[in-house]
Amino acid sequence: MRRRIRGVLAAFTGALLLTMGITATGSEPAQASDNGVGLKPVLGWSSWSFVRRDPTAQTIEAQAKALKASGLARNGFVYANIDDFWYQCPGSQGPDVDQYGRWVTDPVRFPPRGGENGIQVVADYVHSLGLKFGLYVTPGISQQAVAKNTEIKGTPYHARDIATTATESNYNCGGMVGIDYTKPGAQTFIDSWAGQFAGWGIDYLKIDGVGTPDQQDVQAWSDALRHTGRPIHLELSNNLDINNAATWKKLSNGWRTGGDIECYCGPDGSSYPLTTWASIASRFDQVAAWAPYGGPGGYNDYDSLEIGNGANNGLAPDERRTQMSLWSLAASPLILGTDLTHLDPADLALLKNTDVLAVDQDGIDAKRISSDANAQVFAKTEPDGDVVVGLFNTGSAPREVATSASALGLAKARDYSLRDLWSHRLTESAGRIAANVPPHGVVLYRVHGTHRTVPGAAPDVSFGLNWAPAPSDSTTRTVTAVLSDNGSRPVTDAALTLTGPAGAKITTHSVTRARTIRGGHALKATYSVSIPPSAKLFASSDFQGTATYRFRSDGRTRLTAGDTITVNHQVTAPYRTFASTTASFSQSGTQLGIRAQGADLYNGTNEYGSIYLPGAEHDGSVTTVKLDSQSNTDVWAKAGIMVRKDITKPNTSPGYLALVATPGNGYLLDWDSDGDGLLDSQDSAGTATYPSWLKLVRDGTSYSGYYSTDNATWNLVGTITVPTAAATQDVGLTQTSHASGTTGEADFDSFTTTP
Repeated sequence: MRRRIRGVLAAFTGALLLTMGITATGSEPAQASDNGVGLKPVLGWSSWSFVRRDPTAQTIEAQAKALKASGLARNGFVYANIDDFWYQCPGSQGPDVDQYGRWVTDPVRFPPRGGENGIQVVADYVHSLGLKFGLYVTPGISQQAVAKNTEIKGTPYHARDIATTATESNYNCGGMVGIDYTKPGAQTFIDSWAGQFAGWGIDYLKIDGVGTPDQQDVQAWSDALRHTGRPIHLELSNNLDINNAATWKKLSNGWRTGGDIECYCGPDGSSYPLTTWASIASRFDQVAAWAPYGGPGGYNDYDSLEIGNGANNGLAPDERRTQMSLWSLAASPLILGTDLTHLDPADLALLKNTDVLAVDQDGIDAKRISSDANAQVFAKTEPDGDVVVGLFNTGSAPREVATSASALGLAKARDYSLRDLWSHRLTESAGRIAANVPPHGVVLYRVHGTHRTVPGAAPDVSFGLNWAPAPSDSTTRTVTAVLSDNGSRPVTDAALTLTGPAGAKITTHSVTRARTIRGGHALKATYSVSIPPSAKLFASSDFQGTATYRFRSDGRTRLTAGDTITVNHQVTAPYRTFASTTASFSQSGTQLGIRAQGADLYNGTNEYGSIYLPGAEHDGSVTTVKLDSQSNTDVWAKAGIMVRKDITKPNTSPGYLALVATPGNGYLLDWDSDGDGLLDSQDSAGTATYPSWLKLVRDGTSYSGYYSTDNATWNLVGTITVPTAAATQDVGLTQTSHASGTTGEADFDSFTTTP
């Protein structure tokens, strides 16, 4: 649960790690947690995505009841977990505490019954359904415990004996401070809390707000839960550092690899839509990077599975299959975030697909076989030698996604059966494994090698458009349409066509029909395309290819593939361009455009595209720009003005700040307060509208950022000091989509720096 912050993250030293015998290395192998749980990825439900800030006993019990009544429990979805807001939070002083410094259950939300705590009452109900129960906590100790100097149960020590002044992350309530685990009573405090949770009957504990400095907290909770004698799954959240993967694996049963999957983009604070395609697409790189670390005992957690509520998921049907396929290939926990009391029947069928669930429950992490701007291929080998492969189309048009048996590590065979785990259709391949995949969709195959042609199976046939390389500003392109028979059996009566937008000229240069395509062969047709010139920054033209064929006496099969060709204009002097992510640039008169991907522009992530003026910013400079438009790829997507000594050094150059607009979080002034070349502090104001005007004024090492919605009235975002600002610095425009693998566009006009 990300919230914007202002201030510097606390430093974490190696000496502190050594105190607990913990190393901060991610490359060394580590044994999984030995607490007896987490042998397979957990399946269940959690309250945050849908319920958010308002969990109650009645709500949680209704969701648990639906988990069983829907039949999902019979498919292994057995955890019902309460996330944040189960405890009393009176304000920024931190959660209310009992006489021993532990959080107090909110008795209004979770009424006690007899001598039972309200959380225990819910746990008892969940257990009565044959399900398991989970709860939520964050590192540290409440400031209220420190203020009251509460006892540590069973010891002569008190809260002030173990508390530090360092702030701990409690995203919503706040008011948590650190624990000094070298002090007597520190571990006993956590033991007391863990014992209370075990007594309430919890089976799963999520520790949220965990970062590198919290490894001692994780160690303490891991030990404490183990010593309760109750098997309790320990889950860590969120956006954990991969450099410490070995530690997370040793101490816990699961760890969140990234930020929240929720988009927080619903009107008036609504939970719906729960997520967006950009949030799902951002996980592909995470799955690839974290693959070495998951396995029995502890698994990489890519956050909630947002399937169950139809259109309210925020995902199209193909996108839902993509999420469940990627999570399952990655052996991720499948924790539903949806409203189980209003399940969509089609979504429920997806969730009950036992073939796909088996892919998740094998506990094997898939590896990325290949990737490009529009396609991803992930695969893993099953114990019986079969390979499960996901062919993902991350683009916005249908396309062919392909790999091969050899690339998947399959032994050479005469033929391969391809069982589609979603459609349950069986085809055969002689070695090339491909499919025409819908936009944002997936084809999930289980591949098995055989010593003879697969009986009765149609050949695997696919169709693609292969564009010849060309400059990005070229209006003349060449494309080859290819219909491939990847199987052993022939297809007949094949034909190809290519269509484009009005004004485009398409010329055919080869035959477009074939009576027969033999197995392992293809029909290819080459076309030249002329696109009308345009003054637009990024002029896009959609082309669609169509292929038809017959197999035996079956009816005609139709396949489609599409591409969007974007033509930009060269950026000319005095402007320069730089990208630390996938990006393209365009200039048309006074207009400047950036199309860029990028995970973020904050803390240790600096992925952006920039059009900039080298050395043009100095004391007294006033930089202004009109932001005409910005893609809503994420509520934290950023577009605006960037200043630093060297824009081409994204992770090290000092004097760093950015004045940006975001689709969902207003106008931000982010800056580097400690000179390490990373943004770590933030001021914010307003709600972004388009067009907007941004203005950055420098006075020595002080900067003031403003925004305007009419280019007349200027509103202050913040005034900050950047001690490492050089006498002259680069100044430019920047764009990041805040969604890895998803491209966002920002269009600017009238970029000036004076005097």
